Amino acid sequence: MTRCCHFLAITLLALGIPEAISSWTSLAHLRPRIDDGVQTRAVTELLRRLLGERASDFVVSVDGAQGWAEGDLDSYELSSTKDDKVSVTGNTGVAAANGVYSYLKEFCGCHVSWSGDQLRVPRPLPRIPEVIKVSSPNRFRYYQNVCTQSYSTVWWDWPRWEREIDWMALNGINLPLAFTGQEAIWQEVYLSLGLNQSDIDAFFTGPAFLAWGRMGNLHSWGGPLPQSWHVKQASLQKKILDRMRSLGMIPVLPAFAGHVPAAITKLFPQANVTQLGPWSHFDCNYSCSYLLDPRDPLFLNIGKLFLKQQLQKFGTDHIYSADTFNEMIPASSDPVYLSAVSKAVFSSMTAVDPQAVWLMQGWLFVHQPDFWKPPQIKALVLGVPLGRMIVLDLFAESTPIYISTKSFYGQPFIWCMLHNFGGNTGLFGTVESINQGPFDALHFPNSTMVGTGLAPEGIEQNAVLYELMSELAWRKEPVNLLKWVSAYATRRYASSSENVAAAWRLLFQSIYNCTIPFYRNHNRSPLVRRPSLRMDTNIWYNRSHLYEAWRLLYLEAKSLASSSETFRHDLVDVTREALQLLVSDYYQEITTYFANHQLTELMTAGGVLLYDILPELDNLLSSEGHFLLGVWLERARAMALEEKEADLYEFNARNQITLWGPSGNILDYANKEWGGLVMDYYTQRWGLFVSTLIECIDQGVPFKEEAFNRAVFQVEKAFVASRRKYPVEPVGDTYEIASRIFVKYYPQAVWNLRKA
Repeated sequence: MTRCCHFLAITLLALGIPEAISSWTSLAHLRPRIDDGVQTRAVTELLRRLLGERASDFVVSVDGAQGWAEGDLDSYELSSTKDDKVSVTGNTGVAAANGVYSYLKEFCGCHVSWSGDQLRVPRPLPRIPEVIKVSSPNRFRYYQNVCTQSYSTVWWDWPRWEREIDWMALNGINLPLAFTGQEAIWQEVYLSLGLNQSDIDAFFTGPAFLAWGRMGNLHSWGGPLPQSWHVKQASLQKKILDRMRSLGMIPVLPAFAGHVPAAITKLFPQANVTQLGPWSHFDCNYSCSYLLDPRDPLFLNIGKLFLKQQLQKFGTDHIYSADTFNEMIPASSDPVYLSAVSKAVFSSMTAVDPQAVWLMQGWLFVHQPDFWKPPQIKALVLGVPLGRMIVLDLFAESTPIYISTKSFYGQPFIWCMLHNFGGNTGLFGTVESINQGPFDALHFPNSTMVGTGLAPEGIEQNAVLYELMSELAWRKEPVNLLKWVSAYATRRYASSSENVAAAWRLLFQSIYNCTIPFYRNHNRSPLVRRPSLRMDTNIWYNRSHLYEAWRLLYLEAKSLASSSETFRHDLVDVTREALQLLVSDYYQEITTYFANHQLTELMTAGGVLLYDILPELDNLLSSEGHFLLGVWLERARAMALEEKEADLYEFNARNQITLWGPSGNILDYANKEWGGLVMDYYTQRWGLFVSTLIECIDQGVPFKEEAFNRAVFQVEKAFVASRRKYPVEPVGDTYEIASRIFVKYYPQAVWNLRKA
């Protein structure tokens, strides 16, 4: 019996269910289905994309038989050859790729990230003194959140996906979510049942909101989806799956969760359909989804139709994701009902794929704790045979559920770092929690933990957290965080400067070490919120640490900004964070001056904010390619075949990062600090706020928030409706702009700190 099977066996025996052990061992079939030769070639091609001609310095081999015989755990071996090459052998392509990246980091001081690479590979390659053997402590390393598909990857073309899949393999991810293109299949299913195209158009959301359509939270908002979308996304999904599988990954595909178009009730009037919702701040025009009762025969029929079509088009790796009650209260709290739902969802999988395993996001247990008490959780997760459901403990770094549920009552689970909400761009982390949490979960009494996961709502931010978490998935114990981050800084910039290492140690001791439970929307800065007189300016860290890190990075900027893409990115990111704090300072001054009727002082402070700080921030962001609004909008428009489609996609892209709905329903949840967005959206709102306060003092009237909100809503709508183009390439010199900002505002930041 393998190690992970042993853990569950103990749990099952403790629960008095020894006969269920056999169902657990069925997880052994979740493994690469591509032969070793294909995986070997895929890793070799990855290295060519990454290293060019230096890829020939590595001899890669995938030998699945050896690794799987050792217990289903991914493993790799590294050694030096006589001709100064490095031999890498893994039992999967992912393991081999991770082995290469481990060597590049530890022996060559290299770095690969969303914000740039540092690949100065020594010649010849440094020798490995003795054979290195590494195996992961768990079966799975999961990646993505259902929401990531909308907040980050929605506008990606194949080259961007290819780059991301390479990043996944290098970081050892073997269980990625693969949700692209499913609407094309759903359309075929519903047309075959007798729905017409207008029925389906009223069901699907627009591209930027598909995640919440898939989970039954929304319908139609931002749509309808053009037919070209279905064709292109289905084609893209085939490429994504082919590449993932070629590297030895096990892609997670969607399954039927029970959400159906409203027209089902007319086509099948006898069907037992319940209307849920509304969701969040939406009304039933775009929310209040229809859930088909799991006990209705139509449920199994629809689930089977979808899965058959999907298997025919995309194949299968026997693991499927479905979320029936994401942020929605079920129609009944009766455990019998909840168990029936779970059984029906799973039965619709196994009716087509007898080897199916259900992967379920555990976010619902975090989001609705008043509903999901032990009887309800137990009924839902045990409606599926033990070992045939894997629960993602989605927010385990802050609110782990495995503890209160005794390892999900025997079902295997994956300890996940959620970290990011809405794709926000602020610096944030919980490094102590993620450094210790997975090992605590693994050694929890009778633990059924089978893996770790990266489950952010949005990516391409805070790269350091994702590299750390990816490394921990291959370690047997926590790291020394300060030592680890010092080495990270060295390889990220190819610099031995003590200043940059010290800067990162300060960041890890402060802004990256939030210890407040359930601190969700980490970027709460007034800068990216609709202004009011009641804004929260509290932060979880000592500002002096951030300002000192800013100073230390600035000291190295002249030498590193021109040579290091990653340093330029981080210089912008830390400077952006410092200016964000200054915006809070000016906001507090402005509201104090307003309360004291100090018109001149208010006008002065407002002028500095509107005509210097925010324009300078926009200039800074516009100088670095990873902070450009224009890239997000241009990628959206590039997905279209004609102008009408392009306008629809741009509307989706603009609405998601601002109003998030027709009337600011989830206003600023997906906020971004991007060049163009700061000037044409945030600054315009702040300008109206300051001018309104000035007018109130001048006329001797109170500030009326409701009236202001109505007025600022027109500003927000105008931005969403605008078709103004923004640069897709950096504008200006990052070092010069960052230097100007530092010289002007670092002394003031320190002064404000002392004054406080």
